[in-house]
Amino acid sequence: MRIIVGITGGIAAYKAPELVRLLKKAGHEVRCAATEHALEFVTRVTLETVSGNALYTDLFASGRTEHISLKDWGEMLVVAPATANIIGKVANGIADDALSTLLLAFSGKPVIMAPAMNCEMWAHPAVQRNIATLKSWGIRMVGPEEGELACGVSGVGRMAEPEQIAGAICQGERLKVNPEGELNTLENKDNQVKKGERWLVTAGPTYERIDSVRFIGNYSSGKMGFALAQALADAGAEVELVSGPTFLSINHPRIHRTSIESAREMYAAATEVFPRCNGAILSAAVADYRPSECADHKLKKNGSEGMHLDLVQNPDILATLGSMKTDKQTLVGFALETDNEEANAQRKLEKKNLDYIVLNSLRDKGAGFGVDTNKVTIIGRNGSRKESPLLTKQEIAKLIVEEVAL
Repeated sequence: MRIIVGITGGIAAYKAPELVRLLKKAGHEVRCAATEHALEFVTRVTLETVSGNALYTDLFASGRTEHISLKDWGEMLVVAPATANIIGKVANGIADDALSTLLLAFSGKPVIMAPAMNCEMWAHPAVQRNIATLKSWGIRMVGPEEGELACGVSGVGRMAEPEQIAGAICQGERLKVNPEGELNTLENKDNQVKKGERWLVTAGPTYERIDSVRFIGNYSSGKMGFALAQALADAGAEVELVSGPTFLSINHPRIHRTSIESAREMYAAATEVFPRCNGAILSAAVADYRPSECADHKLKKNGSEGMHLDLVQNPDILATLGSMKTDKQTLVGFALETDNEEANAQRKLEKKNLDYIVLNSLRDKGAGFGVDTNKVTIIGRNGSRKESPLLTKQEIAKLIVEEVAL
């Protein structure tokens, strides 16, 4: 695929060469277009070296309409980072430099933006209005994420990581702009869920409180579950995302997010919505146990050598949904194993009345909690078995959705 990567003048521009490298590694042809201020953060030599092509920065340097010839060459345009400035220009039809002119000329082709800015700027009504305008035209947003920003504060505004953007681009390869300007119709109609289908996705960890400041938890980031929600929504599904505590954000008109903290709260949310769903993918790392009592204050040291917790078992969400499931519903679980991986996953599939189970192994480098990649085996009740290589979690999500939902 021929992809144009647009870079604007934000500190996150330093991540653009890594995005270009990932796209080239995946077999895409890449050209870069940058604003004048972008070159304050990343050099021309770097962008031309990683892309293998000349950098487009000056609307008039060549003496010809390069924004038109580049538009004709490109099949997709990705802006990373997308500052509030470039978002505002495009939303209001302003073309006063090479990149903004190229964006206005790119009508009718897929455009993806990865916003990056201060959290106060992101929250400003003008920026949110401009974002809504661009989305209504079919421009897809990836991020921003919540985290520590260059200005020293934490909040929503951090650019999505290059791996996440690359995963969205891989999904975007199969998208087209329809006559209404919407970028959510899959090129192949067989790769869409049936119209009106609703899917439940659980994601992230659960926290089980010990007292007012301490809890029992795990290292799950929620990245796999959020990628699954995005992949289902991209395929046309309405998605009910039930998420434990995570720094991740997601923004899609077909995704409704419910945030919870504990396993019992996730159980209540999942069992309430599942009867209205065509299927469910339960990727959350739910705590098996919780303290039998939770203090409403911070527990103090009492002079003894340690603290002893009495743990009780949490309700089994997957087994409960398996008992509720009808013949018209599809239920998918995850198994994170360290020993006898496939045998344990197969037993879980049968015991909990699942249609598919997705096996993760902590033995696989680059897979598991907190990372941007994964390697899985999708096992079906009908005996099917599909093993993936190590891919981004966005690519893994797409494989899972294609296997279980399409």
